[in-house]
Amino acid sequence: MDALLFTPLLGVHAWLWMMFLGIVIVLLVLDLGVLHKKQREIGIGESLVLSAGYIAVALAFGAWVWHSQGQEDGLAWLTGYMVEKTLSLDNVFVISLIFTSLAVPRIYQHRVLFWGILGVIVLRGLMIGFGTALVSQFSWILYLFGAFLVVTGVKMLFAKEAHDDPTQGRIMAWLRRVLRVTPELHGNRFFIRDNGAWRATPLFLALAMVELADLVFAVDSVPAIFAISTDPYIVYTSNIFAVLGLRALYFALAAMVHRFAYLKLSLSLILVFIGGKIFWTHLVGKPDPTITLGVTFTLIAAGIGLSLWRTRRQGEAA
Repeated sequence: MDALLFTPLLGVHAWLWMMFLGIVIVLLVLDLGVLHKKQREIGIGESLVLSAGYIAVALAFGAWVWHSQGQEDGLAWLTGYMVEKTLSLDNVFVISLIFTSLAVPRIYQHRVLFWGILGVIVLRGLMIGFGTALVSQFSWILYLFGAFLVVTGVKMLFAKEAHDDPTQGRIMAWLRRVLRVTPELHGNRFFIRDNGAWRATPLFLALAMVELADLVFAVDSVPAIFAISTDPYIVYTSNIFAVLGLRALYFALAAMVHRFAYLKLSLSLILVFIGGKIFWTHLVGKPDPTITLGVTFTLIAAGIGLSLWRTRRQGEAA
């Protein structure tokens, strides 16, 4: 099973993977070991600057993919990055809800998000590796991905606006019972030793729920990126670069989540478009990657632009 899972990931030279992992490690070390060595709150201005830095690095990497692997792969990488970035924005709403429900102070939120990102890197790697193995063995799996994306997009169009609070479900109740969670926070610690026994703190519950939220969102995002490209290098690197920047952007977006009223509409149309692209390719032919990128960018820009314009009075009041 291990060979089936990881052999398709060796489609490019090992040094390309090592270069990518080196960039990720440098970014994480710079973030936690240099910029945020001392625990403190992250303001909106700093959040925007950090996010701009992550986006700049991601676009530079995408430009390198374009230069080294050709225009088609470069366009696929940029399209995948934009789709994953937009899908991850919806995750911000859920993460904000988790932090609010568990009363996690802003000063500790960066720690939760940092360790959450490490889990995401591993989890997405396993899911993409498994997906790559399936696609390489059974090409018809792509049509299941396409149908799933179309159905999910249509359901999202008619779903209720608000997200359910994930901290009020059965999983949270089970975690509290099994981990013997303390009633209050203990600084930035995930676990404490109490009367000789280890107990989890609400901060660890927040981390567990953030990881669970990413798992739920990965169910949409992984099929979406495979609908754009089946190259595991493009799939994984665009996915991880999008998620890495999410942590930096969170602190700015969390303060204005109420202003993205039409983001869900944009996301639903993107899922329908990307899913339908698989069937279009089979029936008519592969569409020009430039058109795919253009349509994706237009839907994203329209959703964000319309949201900010329709809620501009709320922004002025804030």
